[in-house]
Amino acid sequence: MSKEVLCVIMLAVFFAVMIYVGFYSRKHASDVDGFVLGGRGVGPWLTAFAFGTSYFSAVIFVGYAGQFGWNFGLASTWAGLGNAFIGSLLAWNVLGRRTRVMTQHLDAKTMPDFFGKRFDSVPLKAAASIIVFIFLIPYTASLYNGLSSLFGLVFDIPYWVVIAVMAVLTGFYVIFGGYMATAINDFIQGIIMLFGICAVIGAVLIENGGLLEATKSLASITGDAGWQGAYASFLGPDPLALLFVVMLTSLGTWGLPQMVGKFYAIKSEKDIHKGTVISTVFAIIVAGGCYFLGGFGRLYSDKVMINETTGKPLFDTIVPTMLATLPSIVIAVVIVLVLSASMSTLSSLVLTSSSTFTLDVIKPAAKQEMSDKKQVSIMRFFIVFFILVSAVIAIFKDAHPEVTFIAQMMGVSWGALAGAFLAPFLYGLYWKGVTKTSAAVCFVWGCSVAALQLIVTLGGVDVSGWGAVLGYIFKSSINSGVVAMVGGLAIVPLISMVTKKQDEGEVRDIFACYDETVTITKKSSLQE
Repeated sequence: MSKEVLCVIMLAVFFAVMIYVGFYSRKHASDVDGFVLGGRGVGPWLTAFAFGTSYFSAVIFVGYAGQFGWNFGLASTWAGLGNAFIGSLLAWNVLGRRTRVMTQHLDAKTMPDFFGKRFDSVPLKAAASIIVFIFLIPYTASLYNGLSSLFGLVFDIPYWVVIAVMAVLTGFYVIFGGYMATAINDFIQGIIMLFGICAVIGAVLIENGGLLEATKSLASITGDAGWQGAYASFLGPDPLALLFVVMLTSLGTWGLPQMVGKFYAIKSEKDIHKGTVISTVFAIIVAGGCYFLGGFGRLYSDKVMINETTGKPLFDTIVPTMLATLPSIVIAVVIVLVLSASMSTLSSLVLTSSSTFTLDVIKPAAKQEMSDKKQVSIMRFFIVFFILVSAVIAIFKDAHPEVTFIAQMMGVSWGALAGAFLAPFLYGLYWKGVTKTSAAVCFVWGCSVAALQLIVTLGGVDVSGWGAVLGYIFKSSINSGVVAMVGGLAIVPLISMVTKKQDEGEVRDIFACYDETVTITKKSSLQE
């Protein structure tokens, strides 16, 4: 059976399942709580897979795996392990339970809503909503990256058709089924990703003579590192740059609204424990597997497309080049895998964007009370709007690669969101002394660092004259994103010490949710 026929059959089945889930989940999306959070009754498997599939998209499989695998070799696997143990395991343990308890206590449905109620500040809620609106759209558009080169392995169709199909299908099931449809489809798509990445790694290693032979071949390459064996070494040719990658892609998720929002919906205590394990194992296989696969990219250096201007490889073409000679069944699985990864993240992002904009901007601005039905209708409208805008941006970017603003906005989005939100959200869950002024300053800090990075990159500013430290920070959006996050973790407590504290009684009422007594069985907790 040819690659084309096999891919068409698998895609047809895949699309049919996604559409069915959208229809099936309609009953869960009749009110705001059901549409946005699935009624806060989502089990551990669905929540864990929703967390993992929102985390890992085609950007990681195609873009990051190719780029970081090329730059760091097998050491790029550390990024995947960091995603698993910091971005998943530690995130669930540090944020999971407290986020679920406090957001339910405050009746907060979005991250801006949390900031507004936790710090009793409407301006803070509005500012967070604007930041989400500005930086999630370019991040959403980036999810289409890499689809063109992968579909080009099988189909001779225009890139815009691929984008349109993915956008329409994702919009369909999110509009009909809301969070529950997204969670169920994330679970299905996550299963595809798990089996898919294992199949791809196995096929690539077999093609290169097995793990030992492939590693020996990689160890013989000198490349840009200047020393032989760099790309098969424990920490790679540039450990400091690798550390920054690990920190941004791992710790950064703690401040992303579409990731933290998964904790709002989880059902119970025991589900948090199960979800932690499931999410971590999923991340080890998918993220670790993606970066491990990308680490062998230099074995295909004679086939990879080169950017004639910079002389560097086109990173989005590295993984597709590695897959080009694999058996038809593996390529078909990869097509469905990457589509699954992209659609799961896209659905999470547009649901987050539409719910935030509706509940935190439109609803407060309305002169009269809005019914649940009307709020859900508005959210559905904005889902269509956000998907349409992201698709148009992706198509425009592909047609006009000379317009660098879009690409750079995508690069700084993650750092801006994490830099602005991570510290005030984390401290807000644990510390009574954090102030709304410190949260506002952190918002400004994160966005300012991202804006400066954008100016530097777009203007082609030579940062070498800024000194060793500043020059290194603004060398890339990865470095500046990490500085924005870490800086925020220092800024919030420092500013909180010298600014007006929140009303003591108000804070006590907020944190009282952690002191409520619950009765559990001895199999869950031993009596002291």
